[in-house]
Amino acid sequence: MTQQLNTQVFAYAKQLADSAFKAQSVALKGLERVAELQIKALEKQAEAASDFISDAFETRDIDGLRALWEKATAASRENAERAVAVTQEIIAVTQKTAESLTALAQEQQQAANDAVVAPVKKAAAAAK
Repeated sequence: MTQQLNTQVFAYAKQLADSAFKAQSVALKGLERVAELQIKALEKQAEAASDFISDAFETRDIDGLRALWEKATAASRENAERAVAVTQEIIAVTQKTAESLTALAQEQQQAANDAVVAPVKKAAAAAK
C-alpha cells in the first residue's frame, strides 16, 4: 500500500514539475517577445531623435526653423502612433501568454483529477 502511495506521489510531483517547467518556458517566451518589441521601439525612437537633432544643428535661418517645427510635430505624432502600436502588440503577446498559461493549468488540473480517479476506479473494480 505504501509503495502504491509513493508511486502516485512521485508521479504527481513529476507531473507538477513538468507543468511548472512548461509554464516557466511560456512565460519567458512572452517576456522575451515583449522585450524585443520594446527594444525595437526604442531603436526607432532613437533614430528619429538623432535625425531631428542633426536637422536642428543644420538650421541656419527662420525658414529652416519653421521646417524644423513641422518636422518636430510630425516626429511627435509618429512617435505617439508607434508607442500605441507597440503597446497593442505587447497587450496581444501578454494575452496570448496568459491563455497559454491557463491552458497549462487546466491540463494540470485534469491530469490531477485523472490521477485520483483512476486508482479509485481500480479499487472499486477490485472490490466487486
